[in-house]
Amino acid sequence: MPGIGLMKKRLETEKQALALAISGIIKQYNAKPEEIMTLETQYDDEVGDWYVALGFADKRIVIRMDSVHATILEINEV
Repeated sequence: MPGIGLMKKRLETEKQALALAISGIIKQYNAKPEEIMTLETQYDDEVGDWYVALGFADKRIVIRMDSVHATILEINEV
């Protein structure tokens, strides 16, 4: 079994991270995909997490995702 350093990340690109973040917002807030705007994306090399800031209606949301497990860790309204 490969070590953590040899495992292939499941969220390798910004596009994959955006897709997961948007699906999480749609599920949690019942937002329409066409209303969601991407505000910022950032990858943390040290931890391996993606941070995606999205906006819709009057809300601004920051989503933290684990790139190895391709899961949403937290959703915070700013």
